[in-house]
Order: sequence, then structure tokens, then C-alpha cells
Amino acid sequence: MRCRDAREKLSVQRGEDLDALDAGDLQEHLQQCSSCQELARRVRRMSGLRCEPVKPVQSGLSTERIMQAVQQQRRITQQFEDIRKQQQLRMQRSRPVMVAGVAIGVFTLSSIPLLMLAAMILQTNLVLKGLYLLSGVIDLAIILAQYLQAGLTVIAHNSWLLSGLAFAVVMMMGMWVRLMRAPREV
Repeated sequence: MRCRDAREKLSVQRGEDLDALDAGDLQEHLQQCSSCQELARRVRRMSGLRCEPVKPVQSGLSTERIMQAVQQQRRITQQFEDIRKQQQLRMQRSRPVMVAGVAIGVFTLSSIPLLMLAAMILQTNLVLKGLYLLSGVIDLAIILAQYLQAGLTVIAHNSWLLSGLAFAVVMMMGMWVRLMRAPREV
């Protein structure tokens, strides 16, 4: 037997006991060839070593935890959708009431000047007594208007104050728009 054939048999029979093999030719060759004897010893040592089964490393994220997170995200998305539907339903229910309220308000506010005109024509002395009682309130409104006019003049003349006021209004509007937008899906 040649060394090449002996090495092939040794590599094929690596996991088995070499002495129990029906390899008379191999045994004879191993007695004569020192390099093949060394290879046979290495094969025996390798087969003598028992490989311990490697325990799988548990990562922090298991499939079960990922699936739970996905289910939780679906529940949250469903809750957002339910809230959105409830809000739309409330808006649909309150729309007729709001329209009626606006109509009544417009009618009431537009009828006040007509009632005042009718009262001035029919009950002139009653209107004069009412104006006399409201004279303090009217004087106060005129004084407040004058102060407001003076304040607006100062703001208009000083461009820094006007710019600051405009910036504050724009920032408040931006925050309002950001808070009032619809929630995004994650």
C-alpha cells in the first residue's frame, strides 16, 4: 500500500477505532512508514477528543419579544385609528348643532342694530336714558382706545419691537400647527 492510499483510509475512517478496522494492508503499512504512523496517532487523538455541544447564545432580542412588540404596535395603531374615527363621528354629530349655533349668532348680532333703530324711533326717551347710563362705559372705551392707539404708534415707529412681535406671533402659529397635525404612523 502506498502512503497516499493509507492517508485516504485514515481520513475516511477518522471517527472510528483504527485497530478494529479490517485494514490488514493499512496495519502493515503503518508498521513500516513512520510518517503515516504519526498521522494515525493524530487521528486517534482527534477522535479521542469529544466535542462539547455548543450552547446557543441567547441574545437580548428573541423572536417572541419582537412579535410582542409588533403586536403592541398594531394595537397602538388600531387605537389611534379608533380615536380618529371617534373624532370624525363627533364632528359629524356636532356639525348640525354648530351650524345652527352660528346661524342663531349671526341672526342675533345682525338684529341688534335693527332693534336699536326701532327703539330710537319708537322710544326715544328710553334710548337717551340708556345712553346716559352707559356714558361712563363709553368714556372708558374712548380712553382705552387712545392708550391703545399710542401703544400701537410706539410699536410701529420702533421696527425692532414690531419685528419681535411678528416673530412671536409666527412662532405661536408654528407651535399651534405642529400640535394640531394628525399623528404619524411609525
